[in-house]
This record gives sequence, structure tokens and C-alpha cells, in this order.
Amino acid sequence: MASLADRLDGVNRAVGSAVRWLAVAMVALQFAIVLLRYVFGVSFIFLDEGVLYMHCALFMLGAGYTLLLDGHVRVDIFYGRWSARGKARMDALGAGLALLPGVLVIAWYTWPFVFNSWKNLDGAISVGGIPASFLLKSLIPAFCLLLAVQGLACLLRDLARLKSSES
Repeated sequence: MASLADRLDGVNRAVGSAVRWLAVAMVALQFAIVLLRYVFGVSFIFLDEGVLYMHCALFMLGAGYTLLLDGHVRVDIFYGRWSARGKARMDALGAGLALLPGVLVIAWYTWPFVFNSWKNLDGAISVGGIPASFLLKSLIPAFCLLLAVQGLACLLRDLARLKSSES
């Protein structure tokens, strides 16, 4: 189980290592937009949308990586005082009863929306923008897939922890 969990972690580790550079690119592009607008008096909608696309990609594709690093927000009322076994039990229940079913529901209900967007090759969000909003909408199933992969890895690891504490 641990070996499979490690391989699943590797998927989000690779995606996270690539996607984090979008933050740097986003800052650079936003700086260029501000410079162009306030120094040279020019503005381009497609550049503004470029920041939007990068922002969306960063957060949607980075969600699984954030889960890998245990960086998601957790309301910690009792969890901090629990034993490792109690934490593993709660994490396994959360992954099995909330995270994985939730991601499947999101994927199921958004698939027709994304499919139609690709079928029609949806264009720009704004006039003069990037003519590929179907790519932006494709981040939804990618988000679901990456979060499901990491949720499964976490679930496997928690189940292994529970199994080893029984022995």
C-alpha cells in the first residue's frame, strides 16, 4: 500500500513542481500589465486574461499538491489532541466519506459543461481576450483527478497506519 501511495504522491509532486512556476510568471505578467498601462498608456485584454488563466491553473492544479503537503485548512478543535491512530482514523473517514465522493460529484456534474465547451471550442471570455476558455474549463476535471489521486494516496497511507497500529 505504501508503495502505491508513494507513486500516487509522485504525480502531484511533479505537477506541483511545475505549476508553482506559474506564481512567478503571474507576478511578472502583472508587473508588465501595470507598466504598460501606467507608463505607456496601453492595455491588452488578453494579458489580463493571461493572469486569470495562470491564477486558475495555479490553484486548480495545485490543490492535490497542497493536500500532499497537508496545507489545506483544517478546523482543529479536537484533532490536535488526538493520538496518531485517532488522526489516521479521522483522515481516512474524511478522505473516504467526504473528499473522494465530493470530487466524484464535482467531476460528474461538470463533465457535460466541459465536454460542450470542447465541442464548441469556446472562445474568449472578453472581446479581445484569449480565444480558448475551453482550456480554462478543462481545469475542473484536472482538479478533480489530481485531488482524487492525492486523496486516494492519503487514504491508503491512513489505512496502512491504522493496520500497523492494530498489530
